[in-house]
Amino acid sequence: MKTFAQAAMMSTLFLILGGSAPGAEAQSATAGLFPVAIVHVEQNATDGDMEVVFEVTGGHDGLAELFVVSPDGRTVVAFRAPDSSTLGIRQFRFESPEPRDGTSLRAAYPEGVYHFSGKMFSGAKLVGKTTLSQRLPAIATFVKPIPAAENVSVKDLAVEGVASYVINIKQSEMDVSITARLPASSTSFAVPHGFLVRGRKYKMAIGTVAHEGNISYVETTFTTER
Repeated sequence: MKTFAQAAMMSTLFLILGGSAPGAEAQSATAGLFPVAIVHVEQNATDGDMEVVFEVTGGHDGLAELFVVSPDGRTVVAFRAPDSSTLGIRQFRFESPEPRDGTSLRAAYPEGVYHFSGKMFSGAKLVGKTTLSQRLPAIATFVKPIPAAENVSVKDLAVEGVASYVINIKQSEMDVSITARLPASSTSFAVPHGFLVRGRKYKMAIGTVAHEGNISYVETTFTTER
């Protein structure tokens, strides 16, 4: 069963590490690199909104400090742990508000290189940088199941695409979901038997993945047969 011809909701730009953050030039010889330091734009084409997301993972120890500086020199993320008794924070996900006015969001978080710097309670320092692009891939078109479809078979539901893509299907009442990220060589994805339950409403999001790593998603719902 074909589920979409092309897909689309977020824009993700993945990490390009290296160099040092502003103000950390003197530390660059001894500072390590963040294992993960990402900034991306998430667009939900169905809801008509978007947000900027920062994702950062430190080393084995918790971070005592974390700063992110935008391409125009503004500090857009600033974190300090109160003291070492907290053990610091190892993993972060910061999300901006979701204005429907994309212009204001682009002005607040412009395209370009974002610099990351952090310090762990052990004294070790981490740096990194990543480039934010705001170019989003095309919006998806659902073929089958059509939006708000009913009596969808609980077996042999597959998703077929023309590019690399991401699919997420979830059922909120049962608190279950499935997410798959497939390479460009993939032509279909079959939902595991047993995941879909009769007489339930599911929410599905499908996203096309651009060469830069950006993703655009659209969402729909369908109801399984009773």
